[in-house]
Amino acid sequence: MAKQRVAVLTVLSALLLFSFAAFAQEEPAWKHGEVSVQGTGFFTKDSNGNGISQHATDTGGVLIGYRYHFDRWLAAEANYGYDRNAQQNFTSGGPFNVQANVHQATAALVVTLPGSYRVNPYVLAGAGALVFDPTNNAGQSVPGALRQAEAAFVYGGGADFTLVKHVALRAEYRGFVYNRPDFQLAALNSNVTAHTAQPSAGLVFRF
Repeated sequence: MAKQRVAVLTVLSALLLFSFAAFAQEEPAWKHGEVSVQGTGFFTKDSNGNGISQHATDTGGVLIGYRYHFDRWLAAEANYGYDRNAQQNFTSGGPFNVQANVHQATAALVVTLPGSYRVNPYVLAGAGALVFDPTNNAGQSVPGALRQAEAAFVYGGGADFTLVKHVALRAEYRGFVYNRPDFQLAALNSNVTAHTAQPSAGLVFRF
């Protein structure tokens, strides 16, 4: 009888250890960090306000991010983006142009949707800032135009397509909602809300 008890306890202990080992092996599948590098577009909708029409030329840039997965469904991320030489065109009794580089810094919560091992769709929402930095290139600015930061709400979604164990392809869309920049010039203040669409694609490196 004693031998039988020892055998049962041995089997139960082995099963318990196996369960812990299996859990430890499963955890990194969803609890991990990742770094992403994406090429982006930057497309801003035209607007009108205070008698000022405003148009921004389409441009592109790069988006670098870090995302950490707390569990299978929830993650947090921080991103930095740079878009080059977006031309802000103002019409108010005459044309005014301000060429500016755009920097973005955002943080967001990410919810992973049901998918598969190969395809992982997600949605995101968060906040941050867009910084409009005039280039001051000859003929591409208005005297007195200064760097300006605007608070922004960001939302979006996308999907990761696993290529190999630690590398995935990401296709994503982000939308930004913020106050239209006036470069701290009252004469260019249209006092309207702007919307910028930022589609992107790139690589994700998991660790």
